[in-house]
Amino acid sequence: MTIQLKEDERVDQLMQYGLEIIQSPSVFSFSLDAVLLGDFAKVPKHNRANIVDLCSGNGAVALMLSQQTDSPVTGIEIQSRLVDMAQRSIELNKLENQVSVIKADVKDINQHIPKDSVDVLTCNPPYFKISDKSHKNPNEHLAIARHELHLNLQELMQASSGLLKMKGKAYFVHRPDRFLEIMDEMRKVNLTPKRVRFVYPKENKEANMLLIEGIKHGKETGFKVLPPLYVYQEDGTYFPEVKRMIHGDESHDA
Repeated sequence: MTIQLKEDERVDQLMQYGLEIIQSPSVFSFSLDAVLLGDFAKVPKHNRANIVDLCSGNGAVALMLSQQTDSPVTGIEIQSRLVDMAQRSIELNKLENQVSVIKADVKDINQHIPKDSVDVLTCNPPYFKISDKSHKNPNEHLAIARHELHLNLQELMQASSGLLKMKGKAYFVHRPDRFLEIMDEMRKVNLTPKRVRFVYPKENKEANMLLIEGIKHGKETGFKVLPPLYVYQEDGTYFPEVKRMIHGDESHDA
């Protein structure tokens, strides 16, 4: 099957998983946060789980998860152009029997996926609040992906908790400056934070990303802060753990 690329599109390789993913600098390109989320999330290897990726963009995280499980994976994305990119990437990787993408607003998700039916949920949501002082990206596609124009943190957590089964797991990537707010909103909807990992661009720099796991109606005890994850070494190459996430174990230097 020949997959048609639009004028501004390219195909990037995600070598750890042997995936090819359609990207567009003017619409959306997945970046390191998606790779980190795809690695952080724990999905069962069997084929009986229901796995959902919210704010799926061009489907990168959903595709990564599909390589770690035999269960079906469903991406949810509000932007038609990104749904189209994700669908073509699914076809490009011949994963139509396992991965699907639905055009939907997360706030209306129960029109598409029943409540209390999801085993594992992931989300790389818009990070930035909207206010009078916000500097939104003039590109509408990028603005929707990065700013809370259609989905804020409270709405995300309500939708996530509603979808998950009892003891179902949610995985998010977000920004450290919203850590306390994230914890508060999770706990309001009975998503108990269980593990968090802070991501640093380099050693001796402030964290610029965080990964967090929650369990629906999980026990309050046993919260873990995992070891820090450093991305770049002083010479600008990836630390081995990040290099593995991108290139796989048999990688060469980036």
